Amino acid sequence: MTLASGSPRRRELLEQLGLELTIVSPDVDETPLDREAPVAYVRRLAIAKAFAVEAAPDALVIAADTTVDLGGEILAKPDDAAHAADMLRRLSARTHRVHTGVAVRLGDRFAAEVVTSLVTFVPLTPATIEWYVATGEPMDKAGAYAVQGAGGVFVQRIRGSVSNVVGLPLHEVVRLAGELGVTLLGGS
Repeated sequence: MTLASGSPRRRELLEQLGLELTIVSPDVDETPLDREAPVAYVRRLAIAKAFAVEAAPDALVIAADTTVDLGGEILAKPDDAAHAADMLRRLSARTHRVHTGVAVRLGDRFAAEVVTSLVTFVPLTPATIEWYVATGEPMDKAGAYAVQGAGGVFVQRIRGSVSNVVGLPLHEVVRLAGELGVTLLGGS
């Protein structure tokens, strides 16, 4: 089984299921297309990542891409500390969507889906934002926060899959693999 992602969070989520993985970071341009909707963006990238890595024909490839959607705007990974602080100010006391596109490939067959969770932030003070950005945690995260890290303190409510907000909706990964005839839990 191959995880087409360099994300340690995705690896950890799959390893919690007892899956043995080969990790390959795909080389895919993650620039959004002109006027591309967030859902279309993550679906396109997940499929591109699934096909960008080499794998044996009988090896299952799992790929994903996550973004934060604030009113239809894609909030990807911040460029720098100022950009991260700006994202956090904009997310403060608001509800946003977290979309993860998931693609599971077996040979030339694949199944893909986009999962959406709603996340509501508490109000953030300028001092809190400054502290969090200084930790460095937001720098490689879509939307500039990690729900499974210190950024979790900002979350008032999550509606939908929590693992989706971390970066990989596990239920859907298991189901999509099943659609390709691969049993991930309790199977041989």
